[in-house]
Amino acid sequence: MSVIQVQGLRSLKGEIKIQGSKNAVLPMMAAAVLHKGTTVIHNVPRIQDVFCMLGILEHIGCICRFDGHTLTIDARDLTQAEIPEEYIKSMRSSIMLSGSLLGRTGNAVTSFPGGCSIGERPIDLHLSAFRELGAIIEEQGDKLMVSANRLMGSHIYFPFPSVGATENALMAAVYAQGITVIHGAAKEPEIITLCEFLNNMGANIHGTGTSRLTVTGVRELCDSEFTVAGDRIVAGTYLMAVMAAEGDIVLQGIQPGHMASAISLADRMGAELKRYENCLEVSMSGRPDCIDVITEPYPGFPTDLQSQLMAVMASAKGTGRIKETIFEGRFGTAKELHKLGADIIIEGKQAVIHGLFPLKGNRVTATDLRGGAALVVAGLACEGVTEIHECHHIERGYEDICRDLSSLGAAIRGME
Repeated sequence: MSVIQVQGLRSLKGEIKIQGSKNAVLPMMAAAVLHKGTTVIHNVPRIQDVFCMLGILEHIGCICRFDGHTLTIDARDLTQAEIPEEYIKSMRSSIMLSGSLLGRTGNAVTSFPGGCSIGERPIDLHLSAFRELGAIIEEQGDKLMVSANRLMGSHIYFPFPSVGATENALMAAVYAQGITVIHGAAKEPEIITLCEFLNNMGANIHGTGTSRLTVTGVRELCDSEFTVAGDRIVAGTYLMAVMAAEGDIVLQGIQPGHMASAISLADRMGAELKRYENCLEVSMSGRPDCIDVITEPYPGFPTDLQSQLMAVMASAKGTGRIKETIFEGRFGTAKELHKLGADIIIEGKQAVIHGLFPLKGNRVTATDLRGGAALVVAGLACEGVTEIHECHHIERGYEDICRDLSSLGAAIRGME
């Protein structure tokens, strides 16, 4: 799917089951490499990033079977520990395989992932964690080589709670001799899930949900099964969609407690919300109010929902400000929103948004995953047709955004 057309100004109504979490399942797939056996993961989303990671796993010798939403990974016989550059370039998060390959084989050969459309995202913290565990890091041209005869438990200090670095440190530490303590660890729900997943395989990790994780090294892991929770960012995107379009929807298969910051924000903007154990009911009548927001590490408002929020505020009432503190390139979506008539002024790390309704349908281009989803959200608040190009970015993280929103009454379709 390369183009999405949205006919705006139709309210949303209905229930939808949220797909499994992209940001949880990718590190699980990487962690499965640690075990010389079989790992079964349920509720896996059928998205492009998952298929890319599958390609990497099969390239290094894993036998994978993806049946419906159940993924079986047999990592008994790895054939190599090098990830080709083309995989790193197509999916930056494949760098997380460095930790599991290092832990399993004592070697990992990757390449520097470089920047992307939302910012540079350096891997310095990943490499410093590996060094603390006793690894040697060498650069040969574009290749990054990490090796260790024996990883040893250590204290790892992160000055910033990086999700990726925390994941890599956890995976590398599982087989390290002795005890590893990760200070300043990220606390995102996906980190909690990874710890639970690893412990389910036989790892020994304590402090889950806190900024101080303790990993006691083990000699082996075991076969296991695990079910992925619903994707809080996809759920947040559809929360933003109903705020832009108005209406009443129910989001099923999620943990509302993991969405506290987004729910609080929606409440401040005028939505009515009811939280249940595994679902969230959202009602929006009239236009939402613009507010001031700062993106922060969890439990703060997630940067992965910043673009979608900007799209909602572009068609809201009043004036609001978004301060981006995580990725410097997130405001790239503003340029495309301008084509829809949005009044957005970028001032360094801050966007000042003057709400206007309705926006005007036009041709726009998705330049990244969340920015593409944001343009779909904006299209719901547009008069006329919004045509979004380069929608392959959206497929990296959403199984079928057209299917989902159509089921809620949106006039939306995808085209090749």
